[in-house]
Amino acid sequence: MRNRIAELRTEHSWTQADLAQRVGISRQSINAIETGKFDPSLPVAFRIARLFDLTIEDIFTDDQPPT
Repeated sequence: MRNRIAELRTEHSWTQADLAQRVGISRQSINAIETGKFDPSLPVAFRIARLFDLTIEDIFTDDQPPT
């Protein structure tokens, strides 16, 4: 799954630690999500989307081919 979190975070001049605090997860989790090593839970994805005033689909893109 690809995402725009690093881009959005940069637009807001937030560090990974800033975003982690706002979302209520660790900085290490934000790093893992940004680099695609970890997919966030649905509640975390909603919190991130609300924080940027976007939808989950605006931030996260499924890169799996349709079946």
